[in-house]
Amino acid sequence: MAGKLEDDRSRENEARRTLERAERDSEVFGQSTFARTVDRARSHMAADDADPNDPVEVWGRRTGRALGVVAFAVLAIWLFGYLTR
Repeated sequence: MAGKLEDDRSRENEARRTLERAERDSEVFGQSTFARTVDRARSHMAADDADPNDPVEVWGRRTGRALGVVAFAVLAIWLFGYLTR
């Protein structure tokens, strides 16, 4: 009986350590994934992939990408309104 109780406690402790490690690792993974996604979106909207020596290309990409976001928002709002009638 004492052996079974001891075995249950050791399994419970091992399970808790495993859950704590998984929680800790998933938080770091989730934060780093979110940070990478935000950084990638910021870089995309700032036109970091354009030639920095050509201001027309940089501002053209920024304008086009901003208009794309605005168009998406307008269409999403329209679709929501259309579907909720």
